[in-house]
Amino acid sequence: MVRRPLGNHHDGPDTLLVTSETTQTEQVAADTGNDDTENGTEDPRELITRARVVLWDFDGPICRLFAGHSAEGVADGLVEWLEGRGLHGLLTESERESPDPHVVLRAVDRRHPGSDLVTELEERLTQEELKATATAMPTAWADPLIRTLVALKLRLAITTNNSPRVATAYLESRGLTACFAPHIYGRTQELSHLKPHPHCLNRALRAMGSAPATALMIGDTPSDFLAASEAGVPFLGYARNERKEKLLRGAGATTVVNSLETVLTAVRQV
Repeated sequence: MVRRPLGNHHDGPDTLLVTSETTQTEQVAADTGNDDTENGTEDPRELITRARVVLWDFDGPICRLFAGHSAEGVADGLVEWLEGRGLHGLLTESERESPDPHVVLRAVDRRHPGSDLVTELEERLTQEELKATATAMPTAWADPLIRTLVALKLRLAITTNNSPRVATAYLESRGLTACFAPHIYGRTQELSHLKPHPHCLNRALRAMGSAPATALMIGDTPSDFLAASEAGVPFLGYARNERKEKLLRGAGATTVVNSLETVLTAVRQV
């Protein structure tokens, strides 16, 4: 059993346990040296007016994937599986204690890139993510916003660090598959292409024949913002609490909303 020190993995009933990207997210924001949260949120209508394609991050803007299936528990399970194979020394102490399963996966890939070990570990993470879809909590106003964008003839894509199989399973459970398919782009065997690398955004843009300037990304982490910036795609940040907003603004995001209802209202006014 992996023992981890208790930490502030939640800060209220509407705050998710630390999930994939969270640890990296906090480091990215810290590296910017900018913790200004006093900037006002810009009106998102201008971004929406220019957009013909909307790229969505999955875990966060669309749902809280690990709302009922602890990401920390998933990370523990991956570490225990490695230790069961005699690979205790493969991870540093901080990596073994991370509540983020992507930290474990990335660490193993750095040391054994392209190996069968990485392939099997990634599949174990995918299976845990698939289990999490059963208890995932829809983000407030996400479903009606998605359907409204489609009704207005905007094209949508998923660009996520989660497995595309997981996003597909969740969308099917909500009757939203047709709003995105076939444009669901997620984690591949090339783990160096996870955001903040813009790979999945570029895949979506190429497949949809969209120029970056006519697209919009909706994301909730600095890695989403950095990937969008690298791809040349305008960014709309979703921050469900003050901590998330601080991280986004610290990374440089200037348009941040605390509820997707704000975006839905803006869309209806365009």
